[in-house]
Amino acid sequence: MTSGAAMLFDDRLATVLRLRADGGVGARAQYRQLVDLLGTLPADAQGPQLDAAYARLADLSRQLPAAERAAILNDQGLRLHSPRLLAVLAGGESQVTASALARARLSEEQWLDLIPALPPTARAEMHRRQDLGPQARDLLARLGIRERGLPAAAEVAADAAAQPAPRPAEATAQPTAAPAPPPEAEVLPPPPARGEDSIGALVKRIEAYRRSRQVVEAGPAGDSPRLPLGEDHVLHVPGEPRAFDFATDAAGRIVWADPGVAPMTVGLALDHSGAAASLRDALHRRQPLRAVMVQLDGARAIAGTWRIDAAPGFDPLTGRFTGYRGRMRRPASGAAPLAANPPVRDSEADRLRQMLHELRTPVNAIQGFAEVIQQQLFGPTPHEYRALAAGIAGDAARMLAAFEELERLAKLDSGALAPEVGETDFSASVGATVAQLAAHTRSRGSGFNARIEDGTMPVALERIEVERMVWRLLATLAGSAAPGEMLKLRLRRKGAGLRLSVQLPAALARMDDAALFAAAVGAVPQVITAGVFGIGFALRLVRAEARAAGGSLERRDDRLRLELPGLTANASDHSDRSGRDAAG
Repeated sequence: MTSGAAMLFDDRLATVLRLRADGGVGARAQYRQLVDLLGTLPADAQGPQLDAAYARLADLSRQLPAAERAAILNDQGLRLHSPRLLAVLAGGESQVTASALARARLSEEQWLDLIPALPPTARAEMHRRQDLGPQARDLLARLGIRERGLPAAAEVAADAAAQPAPRPAEATAQPTAAPAPPPEAEVLPPPPARGEDSIGALVKRIEAYRRSRQVVEAGPAGDSPRLPLGEDHVLHVPGEPRAFDFATDAAGRIVWADPGVAPMTVGLALDHSGAAASLRDALHRRQPLRAVMVQLDGARAIAGTWRIDAAPGFDPLTGRFTGYRGRMRRPASGAAPLAANPPVRDSEADRLRQMLHELRTPVNAIQGFAEVIQQQLFGPTPHEYRALAAGIAGDAARMLAAFEELERLAKLDSGALAPEVGETDFSASVGATVAQLAAHTRSRGSGFNARIEDGTMPVALERIEVERMVWRLLATLAGSAAPGEMLKLRLRRKGAGLRLSVQLPAALARMDDAALFAAAVGAVPQVITAGVFGIGFALRLVRAEARAAGGSLERRDDRLRLELPGLTANASDHSDRSGRDAAG
């Protein structure tokens, strides 16, 4: 192995192999480290160091009980992408085999190469995986591993023919019930061809049988013929369902639904050929579905128009889209009929929030792994690796903070987020922020010349909301001031509201309004930053927060004016008065 990545893995393997695994804790930690490192190596990796690592893994497997090894393999953070390692783990005890096969993430080509080498007990566990491709499932079938599920149509017919006739006591238990027709009179649809016995084909068989016997129009449940499912009883829906929960796979096909409607809905595709273009677009983009109308075909009980509310799901480790989870409801009486192209809430804010949701998952995982290395949770780690991990964890934290600011602005602009209501002394927050910034700007001869009216100035916001808004505004302006530049600041009451007026630094005063609120990172040198996206973004976020609180942020010549509605209640015993006294 000559690549940089391979040498990095070699270095890590050498570090782990140099450590002694004395005692249960050390053995478990080294077993976990070896599985994680070997599980991420390329499929064609080889060399004496790898052979030594597998030999050490075998020694640890003999030391640790199967239950402990299975628990280690069930760890959500474990990476298992190596067919060689999976073949080794799948040849052990059943607990270890099941955990390894559940945690593995291989491509279909790798599964096709590995499945014939697995022992029969391991092959039997493969049907628990939902991500196997059709070729892998066909290979399992050729090897004699059949998927557990409903019996085929021929098996059902054979079982029915082999059942004995009912005893006289059973035949006379309900004298008023209409006699059931003989089996010869039942018109069953032909069994599907070989390879077509999928969920969708089974649903079609069931619905064809229901239509042929007119089960819906039949009398009481006891008089209706049973569906050919080989069960002792059948769940009956009392009337037509008005709502049900459901789940889909990544392709948009329903794979689970409430028991009462599951036989009629499982296998139906939301993204069918007759679906509206806007719905198909939302499904393709993995967007949340809010009050989206869809047309279902099938049994009379579920056919027609439904309203969907569903959220997309993503794998917490890989970030991969796994399908939708939600609820379908019948539209209320008098609701508008389904249009050819139903509207989908597809605003820029929704798309941004969805993108941030998908980005936050891998960044959280990176931060977690970095903290595990930095804190040596799984055993001693070289200091060089710990230093790199600490830097990675810090970068991830800054990225998550940036995502939070982006999402906050998107929610405020779309009206999906409202500030937390409370009672805070606005003048105390402004005074404390000015004093805090002075500690950083005093050495440069810059800062604020503040004039704040006496008395408390309560606003109907929680303290954290006020402090974030004031810090973001004042830190942005103070950080952009040149050495020796003092900015005028005035806070006073204005009618029933409060007005904070702050002078713009000369570097910002030269910009027009559009350029000021769109200034990117680096547009003006800053010694203090209130965010990672630059001056313009910080000011736009303050403006959105002020607007959501019933106020405004506007530019007036060479000043920025922040106005907020004040509270008229007596604030002499205000909870934040102590903070103002401390700031003064």
